[in-house]
Formats: sequence, C-alpha cells, structure tokens
Amino acid sequence: MLHELLLALLGYTGDLIIDEREQHNSSLASESDDRHFKLAPDISFVERSDRDLIERIITLGFYYRELDRFATKSRNLSWIRSANSSPSPRDSEFPSSKAKPSVYRRAIANGIVEILAVYRSAVLHIEQKLLAETVPILATVTQGLNKFFVLMPPLHELVVEIERDDIRGGQLLNLLHKRCHCGVPELQTCIQRLLWHGHQVMYNQLAAWMVYGILQDQHGEFFIRRQEDRDVEHGSSLPDTSEKFAHLSTDDTSLTDWHLGFHISLDMLPEHIHMRVAESVLFAGKAIRVLRNPSPTFRFQDAIYHQQMSRGSQKVQGFTGRFPFQKEPLIDTKLIGEELLPQSEADKIEAMLLGLKESSEFHKRSFECAVDSIRTIAASHLWQLVVVRADLNGHLKALKDYFLLAKGDFFQCFLEESRQLMRLPPRQSTAEADLMVPFQLAALKTFSEEDKHFSRVSLRMPSFGFTVKSSQVDAPKANDHTDRNPRSALSNASEISLDGWDGIALEYSVDWPLELFFTQEVLSKYRRVFQYLLRLKRTQMELEKSWASVTHQDHTDFAKQRNDRVNCPVSQQRRQRFRPMWRVREHMAFLIRNLQFYIQVDVIESQWNVLQAHIQDSHDFTELVAFHQEYLSALISQSFLDIGSVSRILDGIMKLCLQFCWNIENQESSSNTSELEHITEEFNKKSNSLYTILRSSRLAGSQRAPFLRRFLLRLNFNSFFEATARGVLNVVRPRPAIPVLNQQ
Repeated sequence: MLHELLLALLGYTGDLIIDEREQHNSSLASESDDRHFKLAPDISFVERSDRDLIERIITLGFYYRELDRFATKSRNLSWIRSANSSPSPRDSEFPSSKAKPSVYRRAIANGIVEILAVYRSAVLHIEQKLLAETVPILATVTQGLNKFFVLMPPLHELVVEIERDDIRGGQLLNLLHKRCHCGVPELQTCIQRLLWHGHQVMYNQLAAWMVYGILQDQHGEFFIRRQEDRDVEHGSSLPDTSEKFAHLSTDDTSLTDWHLGFHISLDMLPEHIHMRVAESVLFAGKAIRVLRNPSPTFRFQDAIYHQQMSRGSQKVQGFTGRFPFQKEPLIDTKLIGEELLPQSEADKIEAMLLGLKESSEFHKRSFECAVDSIRTIAASHLWQLVVVRADLNGHLKALKDYFLLAKGDFFQCFLEESRQLMRLPPRQSTAEADLMVPFQLAALKTFSEEDKHFSRVSLRMPSFGFTVKSSQVDAPKANDHTDRNPRSALSNASEISLDGWDGIALEYSVDWPLELFFTQEVLSKYRRVFQYLLRLKRTQMELEKSWASVTHQDHTDFAKQRNDRVNCPVSQQRRQRFRPMWRVREHMAFLIRNLQFYIQVDVIESQWNVLQAHIQDSHDFTELVAFHQEYLSALISQSFLDIGSVSRILDGIMKLCLQFCWNIENQESSSNTSELEHITEEFNKKSNSLYTILRSSRLAGSQRAPFLRRFLLRLNFNSFFEATARGVLNVVRPRPAIPVLNQQ
C-alpha cells in the first residue's frame, strides 16, 4: 500500500487508490470539479481517521496529474509540423491539436514543470526516508508534503481558469499579476516564477520589435498588432486586405506601416503596463522599422550624395592615379540602414532589454525607464533622418512660401496674370490647364530656377459643386478680345464664378521619409489655410485694381470737364456718383488690409518663429511632430478658420468686396445703383458683426489669439468701428450722394 500511495502522489492510480472520475460518466466528470483520487470503497482494514488523512494526501496526486497534463499539452510542438504539412490521421487522435497554440501558455507550462520537479523530488525524498527508517508512514508523508497543500490547489484553479476561459498572451500576464497579490509567501513565490516565465516571452517579443523592427507574434498574443489583424477581427476579409497592400510600392508600404500598419491591442495589453508606455513601445518599434528599412529611392539618392562628397574630398586631396574614378568602391545600400541606426545603438537597446529580462521580478519603474530610454534613442535617430538628412526645414520653408503666401510677389503676379480668366466662370474640363499658364508665367517672372522646391508644387482645381451652362461659358469666351469689359455679360454669375475659383488648391510632392512628417492630414490643413489666404489676397488685389480703374476714369472725366464744361455733364455726374463709393471702397480695403497684415505678420510670422525655435532646441521626432501640429492649429485657430460664425462672415465680406469691385468698374448707368447700395449696406452689417464677435471676451480675452487685440486696435484706432457696431453711426442711409443718380 505504501508504493501505491507514492505512485498515487505522482498521478498513477491502481486497485487501492482509484480515480473517482473514471468510475462515473465522462460527461458528468467534466462538470464536477470536486472529484479526486479516493480510496477504494471495498477497503475495510483502514480506520476512518486514516482514510480521511490518506484521501487528503492523495489529492496532491490528482493536482499533480492535472498540472502535468496541462504542461504536456501546452508544451506540445506538433503544431509546428502540422503548420507546414497536411493533417495526418494521427492528428485526429489528439483533440488538443485543434486548439490554437500559445507561446505564453508554453512559458507558463515551463514554470509549472519546474514546480512539479520540486514536488517529485519531495516525493522521492519521502520514499527514500520511509525505506531507510522505521517511521510513521502517514505522518512522514504529511510532514514532507505539507507545503504543497498550499501550492497545488491554487495552481490547479489557475490552470482550470486558463483552459476554461482560453486565456492567452497579455491576458495571461494579467491573471498571474493579480494572483501574485496573496498572503501566502510560498504561493506568491511560485506565481511570481510563473509570471517571470511569461515575461520572458514578452521581453523576447519586445527585443524583436524594438531592436530589429520585427513583429514576432504568430498567434496574436503581443499587445502590438498589425492593422490587418484588427480588420479581420472586425469582419474584414483577409484576401481583400492582402490585396489592398499587395499593389502598394515599397514607399507606400513603409508609409502605411508607419501610419496605419500597427496598433495597440487593448485586449492583450497587460494592466501593469501603462498605456503611455505601450505607445512608446509602438513608436520605438515603428521608428526602428523605418531606420532599418529605408526607401530604395532614398538609398540611391543618399548613396549618390555620399559618392559626390567622397569625390569632392578626393579632388581636394588629389589623386595619384591616372584614372581616379576607377578606384571608387561600389556603394552598398545596406550600409545606409546601418548608418541610420548604428550597431552600437542597437546593442545598447538590446542590453537594456536583457537587463530587464534577467531580473527575477518585474519592476514597473525600471521597465518604464528602459522603454523611455529606448524611445528617446529611436526618436533621436529618426529626428536626425528627417530633419538633417531629409532637410525638413527647407521643406517647411517651401510650404510657408507657397501655401502661406510668403512669396507675395509670386502670387501677386499669378493673380494679375489670371485676373481676366478668373472673371469668367471656370470650365469643368479645362480650368486646371487654364490656370497653369499664368502659374508658370508668374514663376518665370518672379524667381529663377534656384528654388529647388518649386518643382514639388502643383496647382489643382478640384471638381466643382455645380454645373456651368454652356451659355455662361461660351458667350463671354467669344468676346474675350472684343469686349472691353467681359464682366458685363456675367453680372448674374458672380456667385458662381467666385465659388468656382475658390476651389484653387496646391499640392506638394513629398518623398520618403518626409511622408512620416507631412501626412495627408497635415497637407490638407495647409491647403485649407492657402485657399483662405489666396481668397484674401485676391480680394485685396481687386480692391486695389478697382481703385486704379476708377481713379483713371476720374482723371479722364476731370480732364474732359476742364476742357469742355458745357458738353460734359455726364462726366460731372459720374464723378459725383463715384465719390461716395470711394469711401466705401476705402472701408473695404482698410478691413482687408488689416486682416491680411494680422494673419501674415501677427499670426504666421510669429508662429513660424516659435516653430523655428522649437526645431533648434528639440532633437526628438515626436516632439517635432507635436510642435508642428501646434503650429498648424495655431494658424487655423488664430485665423478664425475653426469658428464657423467668424469664417462665414469673412467669406461673406470677401464676396461682397469682389461684387462691389466688379459692379463699380462696369457701371455705366444707374441700373446697378440699388445693387451697390445693397452691397454697401451688407458690408457694413457684416463688418460690424465681425468686430462685435472679435472683441467679445471669449476671443479677445483668451489666449487663443494672443495678437487679436493688436488687430482690433488697428481696426478701431479712431473708435469708428465701435461706434458703428453700437448703432450710433450709420454710413449708408444718411448719404445724400446716392440719390443724385436719379436726377439723370
């Protein structure tokens, strides 16, 4: 009976000690968790007290068998063979082969095997002691296995929960981390050992991800996932996803990997790892992927650059040979990736992770510090790549020149060249090609070919939201060279023309690795500001042109009146009619000029200087991205583009200004007098509303627009706007000059 007891402690039953589950239906046994090893019921020579003690002891054998079964099942590597071959008939004999394998479970199973090995050694020691000495059997067994009565039941509960709920990956680490907090030191030591084994897998995955940029996760257990994995989980078909990525070029794939390729799986993120730390891990791995896998185009350009630099240095030093170019070594593009991430830095990252891996316990603070250090290394080298080698500041300057209209002479020339074209409604099919002619002419007139970034800028005319009738396009087209004023045939199409040409946009071609910085979202913000600034500059130019045109006409009328005072009554009446309109035009120009000065100087230039200071001080790519986002957000918010009421008023004011210019230039009679009066009245209403909103405490008293008070001071330097906004002064109705038109 002694030997059968010892065998039962190792999970083997016999005639005296039986498995209660084998005596019942297997379906009932699977539902009953309290059925263990028992003494055979027909044994009558064992006292009741001894029977209870024996049955308590042999429960350890049941727990041992179940834990050993779990360890054997989890450590089974037959899935490696079956993954590369067709299933054999023998595979159907093992139901466990159908279960999805788990690297983390295998690690936990290795820890359980260590605990079971200690248990087996204790059983062997008891056997040797019982055979060597004459001691009380049950007392010796109980004394030798006493500590396992505390360990085995909780471990069995842990295994049952893992299998029942199919716990894997980070969820398994969560479970073990919770079980570590107990009041039994021996059990806590065992659970910590199991957690250590689980963390070994996580550290291996972190090393592959943060040292080599490789996602080593075959079974979806790491908290960093590929995006297509999430698409599959949400119902997207895998063939569609793979087909979507298959046609992408290498540059597109690298860009997609950076922005959309990977994400954090909250289901697999251990609770003892903060979300901020997980985001740092995600960024560091993506940065390492970028540094280790540069674009082939960038490799080639960088290789040519280094080759030219080496040629320059060789020419300075001189050549001893007759044909020096034959001695140049071939450039290995693999070395470029090593230069972007030096091997010494990779070794430093690996050493940090190795130090965490060798620690017997998981120290949250040490882990977070190591991850932050690795992230800093990756961000610094990515900053070196984007800012220094890819000339980020040069591209930022180009975007400021063209999208923020810093090259004012170029856009002034472009608007002048396209002024007559923009007075006609845009044609759906040829609008973009029509604009390219004045665009290229402006480039030739204003700057030479020294601007290397101009080739990246292209003009686009997106599809319009309306359909232009052929009569609206063809009729003016026929009279382009005969009519002095092509606008006369389009007096009713001003709204259509304005809305159409307001869609003018710029595009900027960005290469790797600047695509990581200038995303489509960033470029769309630049386009939004550009369209707003171009409308503003176009309005300002039309107001200036109308002043020049009307002044020229006034000088002509004055000369005619001076030469012939009797026969030129029309000239006198026209001068009297236009004089009050000059005042209205000056009000419009005053508002537009001050708004343009505020945006270009107080907003754009000040924010540009802040961004430049950040670029000089920062050596972290993520900080640089954040500073640039703040820069764009400040441009949009301080220009009031994100306030619907203000932006609608500004759009209305610019439309009214353009309509006013076109009407006053083409007015030869009193037919449009009421329209001019209506435009003037609407402008006054909108300008007063704009001033009222901008001077409100919500805007002027906040930090949202720090230079807004200067703008308001320029507008209201003589309290005119304030008095008008309060209704004290009305600039339209008291004017006696408007009714003169009816005396004709």
